[in-house]
Amino acid sequence: MSGLNLSIIHLLLLFSLSGVVSYFGHIQMKCQFNSKDLRDTELVLNLNINKGLVAEYNSSTNRFTANTEWVKKLVDSVNDEPDSRHKIQFYFDQYCRRNIPLMYEYIMNKTLKPQVRLSLAEPSGTRHSAMLVCSAYRFYPKDIIVTWLKNGQKVTSDVSSTEQLADSDWSYQIHSYLEYTPTAGEIITCMVEHYSLTEPQLHDWDSSIPWSERNNIVIGASVLLLGAVSVAMGLIYYRKKSTANRTGPI
Repeated sequence: MSGLNLSIIHLLLLFSLSGVVSYFGHIQMKCQFNSKDLRDTELVLNLNINKGLVAEYNSSTNRFTANTEWVKKLVDSVNDEPDSRHKIQFYFDQYCRRNIPLMYEYIMNKTLKPQVRLSLAEPSGTRHSAMLVCSAYRFYPKDIIVTWLKNGQKVTSDVSSTEQLADSDWSYQIHSYLEYTPTAGEIITCMVEHYSLTEPQLHDWDSSIPWSERNNIVIGASVLLLGAVSVAMGLIYYRKKSTANRTGPI
């Protein structure tokens, strides 16, 4: 941007000092596009003073637009200088039109297969006694489909999900929840579909302890705990009674 004339530099840096007030300016520069062929790529410059947008430039019109009256005169002077706008257009060709296609191709060709994990969670309501979570991590691009199956049939009720959550490494994660009542012999499957996969991934919920045995263990543990509490209470009562007998009148 060093080739721009003094008027444009004033727009980019614009400092004004007085006895009581000071202003700080900065520029935000971006290349933006909506179409896959990148034909609508444009350079946008936003000029900000104290976090407020005062002027902007768009390569589609190759002109600055003032958003405040006090900067309009300076913006008009830049727009009236063809050489200045030509230099910005040249910078747009170098910065956006040359680099964006390379970056776009890299991003579009970059894929990460989702890492999937099934786990148990506490049910959010009282209607069902169990809830499964299907978590997909570190996938790219963003679009993904997570579906629950019971014995191979799609489940649509009692299902909820988070949005795709962005991670700091440009990958995404998502968590899908299924609340249900366990049934003996039932196969619960989480199906994941993603651009990086040649076919849907199927992940069956495989519990090392069947639900019937799990319930028996919970009941047994409760009985043992209740028995232990009863024994402890009996011992406390016996000791208190023994102490009272020893310290009573002879």
